[in-house]
Amino acid sequence: MTLLAVERIKLFTTRSPWWCSLIALALTIGFAGLIAGSLQSGEQLSVASTQVGHQFGIAVIMVLAALAVTTEYRFGTIRTTFQAVPNRGGVLVAKATVVALLSFVIGEIGAFGSWGLGYLIRPSASVALNTSADWINVAGVGVVFAFAAVIAVAVGTLIRHSAGALSLLLIYVLAVENLVQLIPTIGPKIHEWMPFTVAERFLSGSSGGPGAQEAALSQWGSLAYFAGVAVVLLAIAIGVAKKRDA
Repeated sequence: MTLLAVERIKLFTTRSPWWCSLIALALTIGFAGLIAGSLQSGEQLSVASTQVGHQFGIAVIMVLAALAVTTEYRFGTIRTTFQAVPNRGGVLVAKATVVALLSFVIGEIGAFGSWGLGYLIRPSASVALNTSADWINVAGVGVVFAFAAVIAVAVGTLIRHSAGALSLLLIYVLAVENLVQLIPTIGPKIHEWMPFTVAERFLSGSSGGPGAQEAALSQWGSLAYFAGVAVVLLAIAIGVAKKRDA
């Protein structure tokens, strides 16, 4: 609990988490308003349509999470932390937990805020949360944000430099997984197993296409896969952090 309190204090005494949180919420909720407001008369707004903005919000959340680590390496405070708490694994797990919890809260506020704004602009039965799939589509955003933050903490720990970590994360989230589909023959098959593609299948409940892959991962199996990727990356980052100088 002490480590969690320390990491919480360190996180919230800098400006970047506050700005990133506001930007993530503005993007997530703002896109819902744009989509709902741009619909033609007679067109129906769906629950899934209100959540389109989360794809941009998740990129900002990963920036927040990576900076929570790389800023400490930049200013050398991580060295003081490791001297005070020799258990580096415990420190990084506490940091990842705090950042993940913040990301979860931001994701839930953004998702339900997007849904609420869409419902206010285009009130109809099609936007009501009537099924479990609808609830997962909205409430699941916070869960995906949380595990994405863990991935970003792991990458930040491995790279240690803000520019490098942020560049890698943003390029990957915004471009790489989609570009993989362009690889002849095997591209679409690889794409089906890319972590953020799988996370989107958890939210939407869609398999993304025909084939054996449909049976390979259920909706909850997709979440387990994404969570597993996050945990494995964090474990690798902890292992590397233990072996090198701070």
